[in-house]
Amino acid sequence: MTLARLKTLLLSAVAVALVLAASPARAADVDGKWTGSLDTPMGAVPINFAFKTDGVMLSGSMIGPDGGEIPIKNGKIDGDRISFVVTVDFGGMPIDFSYTGVVGPDALKMSSDFMGMPFEFTLMKAKE
Repeated sequence: MTLARLKTLLLSAVAVALVLAASPARAADVDGKWTGSLDTPMGAVPINFAFKTDGVMLSGSMIGPDGGEIPIKNGKIDGDRISFVVTVDFGGMPIDFSYTGVVGPDALKMSSDFMGMPFEFTLMKAKE
C-alpha cells in the first residue's frame, strides 16, 4: 500500500468519524399515551402518562385513577432516556416524584422513589 493510498484511507476514516460524531442522537418515540400499573401492598394501582416531545424537551401529564391530570415538570429526553418530575398533593403537602425511564419500541421501563424507597414499573404504549 502506498503512502498516498494510506493517507486517503486515513482521511476517509476520520471524515466518517466526524460525521457520525456530529450527528445528533435520535430521540426515542415517546409521544402518546402509556399505561401500566404500580404494585403496592394494597394491590395494583393503575398509572398512566401522556407525553409529548419537542426536541429534547418532554411535556405531558400523569393521569390519576380518577382521570385527573397532573402536569409533568422539568421533562427531558436524551436518546432513549427520559426524566421528569411530578408534584402530587398529599393532603395539602406537595411531594415531588422524580421519574427516570428507558424507552423501548412498545415498553417504557420507569423508576422513581417515595421517601427513599425506590420502585420500578413498566408502561406499555397505548393502542391509539
